[in-house]
Amino acid sequence: MVRVGILTISDRSSWGERDDLSGPAIREALQQAWGDELEVCRYEIVPDERTIVQATLQAWADDLSCDLILTTGGTGLAPRDVTPEATQAVIRKEIPGIAEAIRAAAIAQTPHGMLSRALAGVRDRTLIVNLPGSPRAVREALAVILPALPHAIDLLHGRSTDDHSVRGPGQSR
Repeated sequence: MVRVGILTISDRSSWGERDDLSGPAIREALQQAWGDELEVCRYEIVPDERTIVQATLQAWADDLSCDLILTTGGTGLAPRDVTPEATQAVIRKEIPGIAEAIRAAAIAQTPHGMLSRALAGVRDRTLIVNLPGSPRAVREALAVILPALPHAIDLLHGRSTDDHSVRGPGQSR
């Protein structure tokens, strides 16, 4: 079972001015990939406020013991885009390869992909990954990183073996 937190960071969605489509897109992609092995331990929509995002990430990692937290939104250049800064304050180890892979795939689709400031990193046993804010970009990013996530989570929980083959949750090595 993989315990996942999904955090949408959006002023307009948190204020009820716009439906959140990206958070549900994350849940749908994970459900398709992991089925019964997925437990969404928390899903929330918060405004683009660094202190709120930071406190939420920290609480979900420390108190809820999420294996994985996926954020969506707040990774661009707009003045209120603070997700990377909040994430940086919470993680203890950065994993640049995840964010680089997402950016590389995004750049192949649009030159705007290079404007992402998204991060990925670890807080104790929780992997935190910033995803883009649009449902399409979320699906594209997850298609790139989903094959590596089960192994990353296994490593964080000390369940690693020498076999680094790509697998899904619940698939034996």
